[in-house]
Amino acid sequence: MRFCPSCGHEVEQAIPPGDNRLRHCCPSCSAIHYQNPKMVLGTIPVWEDRVLLCRRAIEPRYGYWTLPAGFMENGESTGEGAARETLEEAGARIELGAPFSILDVPQIEQIHMFFHATMLGPELDPGPESLEARLFTEDEIPWDSLAFRTVSQTLRWFFEDRRAGGYRLHTETIRYQPRPPG
Repeated sequence: MRFCPSCGHEVEQAIPPGDNRLRHCCPSCSAIHYQNPKMVLGTIPVWEDRVLLCRRAIEPRYGYWTLPAGFMENGESTGEGAARETLEEAGARIELGAPFSILDVPQIEQIHMFFHATMLGPELDPGPESLEARLFTEDEIPWDSLAFRTVSQTLRWFFEDRRAGGYRLHTETIRYQPRPPG
């Protein structure tokens, strides 16, 4: 951030009184601009023994496979955001289940949260952010072509839990630098 969204003056990085972190502060209007992590919400949509993946039509990681997911919008709950992203990216109708994984990714200021989801039918109609959407058995998952570590970790936990006969909530902090494009 270079300029104050409130008054347009150039901001400075400073620790405001009573705070303990650098913030973008406006010396003109005294506004403090907090920047916090973004929520990425998605689902693990299942039809019979298969999981739905989408092949990305956007950067980052164009052409790689991912679970349907995207950024939370203002005015929606985490579950509503996950269901919306599933409909937008894959055209899949789902019944949303419980949260399954929450992965903190501090280097890119994001939190990724995936929910269980049961597909209401196998019909798919990928949106403009997906090159294609497809159902995969565990043996068919394109592990080397998954877009993000949060997705591969969530899928590993999902299949481990399914083999064990019960699902639980998984959490982890993933520390890495974003991959270069391509």
